[in-house]
Amino acid sequence: MADNRTCQPCGSAGRETVCIDCNRVLDSCKDKDCFADVRVYLTEFGQELIEKCAAIRVKCTKIVGVNIDTEPVQFNRGFYQVLIRFYVKLVFECCVNVGRPQEFEGIAVCDKKVILYGSEGNVNIFKSCPSCDFCSPAPEGSATTNLPTVVLETVDPIALSVGTSPRDCCCRPCGVGEIPDNVAAFVNGCLTDGYDGCKQLYVTLGFFSVVRIERPGQYLVQATEYSVPEKECVPCDEEDPCALFERMAFPVNEFSPPPYKC
Repeated sequence: MADNRTCQPCGSAGRETVCIDCNRVLDSCKDKDCFADVRVYLTEFGQELIEKCAAIRVKCTKIVGVNIDTEPVQFNRGFYQVLIRFYVKLVFECCVNVGRPQEFEGIAVCDKKVILYGSEGNVNIFKSCPSCDFCSPAPEGSATTNLPTVVLETVDPIALSVGTSPRDCCCRPCGVGEIPDNVAAFVNGCLTDGYDGCKQLYVTLGFFSVVRIERPGQYLVQATEYSVPEKECVPCDEEDPCALFERMAFPVNEFSPPPYKC
């Protein structure tokens, strides 16, 4: 397997200056956000469970949707305010009776704002369609702009606490009606806002994220002409799985976790 993982360098292939069209990262930031006491919108089954149980824990979290909106910052040309809304599915476990744990699901909504530099530009970009000829109508969506694009990289959040009463709720409640249907489809059952006087579930979530803003552009770079590698592909020996296993490297890191570093 290791023999088939890398390829030979191009070697003596010719070098030249070429023009490429790609996205340039103009600004970026990393964040460690803690969203305290976020309302969780439960299914009807989950709402019934929290009314008659006290011990609740979070089993897992998963980001099932993200909305990103970009707006220019007034009186500060080239800067953009990025509005990010996370939709998080949570799976809970509660004890109804002794020895009878029950699982239920819900959706939490977290909003985040950042300001990044995205430069300026207002150019319409049209690209040819390989399947269209001169008399074909313009395909829908063929025109784009060179306005900046926001890219978000994040991992599933960490559930830091859970309870049925908020300590210091600073998040704007959105209501079940603002949760998109494709997000609500990730839970088993219908989400509910509850009723007057009912218990409400709140969680504190920790997010690690990287946000960057990009803009298309053309750049001159030094390139090396590609050459076909001389090495042949190593086929997998399906008749002898033990021989294949013998060539695998021993996963030392799995048995020896790295030490803590300050």
